[in-house]
Amino acid sequence: MNTAASENSVSKTKLDTKLLVGTLLFCLFNKPALALADDAQELAAIKAQMRQLAAQVEAIEQRQAKRQGLKKTQTALAGKGRHNTGLAGGKTATAALGSGPADPAIRFSPDTPPASVAQAGGLPLRSHGSGTNPFGFEWLPASQEVVGHPRSAMDLASSSPSSITQTSVDHLPPVFTIGGISVKLGGFVELSNIARDSNMTAGPATAWGSFPYANNPNHGLSEERISAQLSRMSVLMEANPRKDIRLQAYIETDFGGAAGTSNSVQISGYTPRMRQGYFTFTQKDWGFHLLMGQAWSLVTNYSKGLLPRQEQLPAVTDNNQIPGIAFTRVPQIRIGKDWHEKYWLGLSIEDPQGTVDASTFSKSCSPNGSSFSGSSVPAGYGQSGTSCAYYQNSGGVLLNSGTHYTDNPAPDIVLKAAADTSFGHYEVFGLGRWFRSLSLMPGESTTRKHTHFGGGVGAGLTTPLGTKKLQLAGNILAGEGVGRYGPSLLPDTTLNSRGQLTPVPEIIGSLGLIGHPSKSVLLYTYGGVETAGRKSYMGNDGHQYGYGVSDLNLSGCSIEFGSCNAQTHTLASLTAGGWWHFMEGHYGSMMAGLQYTYIRKFAFKGNDGFGNSVSPTTFGNTVYVTFRYFPFQ
Repeated sequence: MNTAASENSVSKTKLDTKLLVGTLLFCLFNKPALALADDAQELAAIKAQMRQLAAQVEAIEQRQAKRQGLKKTQTALAGKGRHNTGLAGGKTATAALGSGPADPAIRFSPDTPPASVAQAGGLPLRSHGSGTNPFGFEWLPASQEVVGHPRSAMDLASSSPSSITQTSVDHLPPVFTIGGISVKLGGFVELSNIARDSNMTAGPATAWGSFPYANNPNHGLSEERISAQLSRMSVLMEANPRKDIRLQAYIETDFGGAAGTSNSVQISGYTPRMRQGYFTFTQKDWGFHLLMGQAWSLVTNYSKGLLPRQEQLPAVTDNNQIPGIAFTRVPQIRIGKDWHEKYWLGLSIEDPQGTVDASTFSKSCSPNGSSFSGSSVPAGYGQSGTSCAYYQNSGGVLLNSGTHYTDNPAPDIVLKAAADTSFGHYEVFGLGRWFRSLSLMPGESTTRKHTHFGGGVGAGLTTPLGTKKLQLAGNILAGEGVGRYGPSLLPDTTLNSRGQLTPVPEIIGSLGLIGHPSKSVLLYTYGGVETAGRKSYMGNDGHQYGYGVSDLNLSGCSIEFGSCNAQTHTLASLTAGGWWHFMEGHYGSMMAGLQYTYIRKFAFKGNDGFGNSVSPTTFGNTVYVTFRYFPFQ
C-alpha cells in the first residue's frame, strides 16, 4: 500500500510539473489580446445563431397565430414572455441579443469587439474609431449604412435602383473580414428571353444602330433568344485606416464575353468579362475623392453626387441601355471634391477610342510591313492626286487582335459639376477629345501627323415630380466627335480631303419618367434620340465624300438584295417597361421584368439614280422578359 501511494504521489508530482510548464509556455507565447479576439468572434457568432433562432421561433409563432386566428399582438406578448426565460434582468431574448432585424442572416451588422481587443495591434478585427462596428464606418451615408433595421436592400423607390442597374452591394452587410478589410458580395442570376422582329444575331445587348433596311433579308426575319449571359457577380472590399479615411475596391463581372469557341450549338460557353474594376480613396474631412480603374464614365448621368455606383442608369434589361443615354465604361483616373456632400466637382481622365466612318472611301491603304490600316482619300475640289490616311491598328498583346484601335494622342477629359438640392439632382459637364491620323500626300514618301480637337457639353437632371412616387430623369450631350458616348455608336469622325480625321457634329439625349405605384413595383418609360450632322467635302471628280453626303444612289435600300450604303442620320426610340419584386426572405429575392423598345432609324437623303430624292428608313421592335434571383438580398 505504501509503495502504491508513493508511486501515485510521484505521478501526481510529474503531472503537476507538466501542467505548470505548459501553463508558463502558453502564457509566454500567447497574447491575451488574441484570446480576447477569439472570444469576441466566438461571441458574435453565437449571438448571430441565437438571433437567427429567435427569428425562426417568431416566424413559426406567427404562422401558428394565423392558423389559430389569434392577433399578432397576443403572439408577440406570448413570444416575449417565452424569450425572457433564462435571461438575466428580465430582458427579452431580442433585447439581450441586440436590436437586430428579423432576418439576421442577411442584414446583421457585426458586434463591436471589446475595447482592449480593438486597441491591440495585428488582430483580425480592429476598430479605428468610436463607431458601433469593427470596421469603423462611422461616416457612411445613411443610404449605405448597415444598421439593424428591417429595410430591404431591394429598394425600388429610387429613379435608378442599384439592385437593378448595378448590384446594390453597398446596401448589404459584410459577409466576412480579412484583417481590417470587410468583404461584401453582390450580384444576381438572370435569365432573359429576347424577341426582335429583325434578325440581329445578337445576344442580350442590341446594336441599336444596326437594324437592317429592307434590302437585307434579315429585315422582318424575327429573332428569339434565351440567355443567362447577363448574370452578374460583384465584390466590394472596404477598409477604414482612420476615422476620416475610407478605402474601397470593387470588381464586377458578367458573362458577356464571347471567345472564339463560344457558341449556342451544344454548350453555350460564353466567357466572363470585366464590367468594372477600380479602387477609391476618400478623405471625409476634406471632401476629397479619388478613383482609379475601369468604371462608368463621368459623362454618365448621376442620381446623387458624383460617386461610383450612384449613376443614373435607366432600369432597363438590355445590356446596351437604350438610344439617347450617354455612357461608356472605361479605364480612368478621377479626382473629385464635395462641399458638405451637396455640391460636387469632378475631373476624369479616360481611355479614348474613336469610331471612324470611311464608308465613302472605297479603297484601302495598307503599306507593306505595317500594322496600320487606312483609307485612300480622293482629292478635293481644285486639288490633284490621291492621299492615304492611316488612323487605326489591329490589337496587339492583351488586346483583341480581331478589332482595330484608333491612334489617339491623349485621353478624353471630362469636367463635371453637380448639385444635390431639395428639388433634385442637377449637373453640367464639358468633354474634350483629340483625334490623330497620319496622311501620305500625293508625291510624298513620308507621312504627316495631324491632330484635331473634338468634344462637347452636356447636362443631366433627376428630380421628383411633386411626389416621391414619380420622378423625371434626363440627359443631353451635344458637340463634335462624341458619337462613341451613345449606345448607337454613331461615328466620331470621318476624313477630309487631306487625310485628316474631322469630328462629326452630334446630339445625344433622353428623357424618362419613373413611377412607383407600390413598394414592390417599378414602371418606366424613356424616349431617346441620337442624331448626326454632315461633315463632307466635294471631290475633284464631282462626288461627295465624308459623312452625311447627299449624292449616294440609295434606290436599292427598299429592294431585297439591293445595294444600300445609307449613312445614319437619326435614331429615335421609345421604351416602356417595369419590374415586380415578388419574393423576398432569408433565402434572397426574386424579380421579374418586362420591357418593350421601338426604334426608328433615318438615313441621310440620297437619290434613286434618276434625280429623285430618296430617304431610307427602317424600324425595329424588341421585347424582353427577364427573371432575376438575388441570393444576397
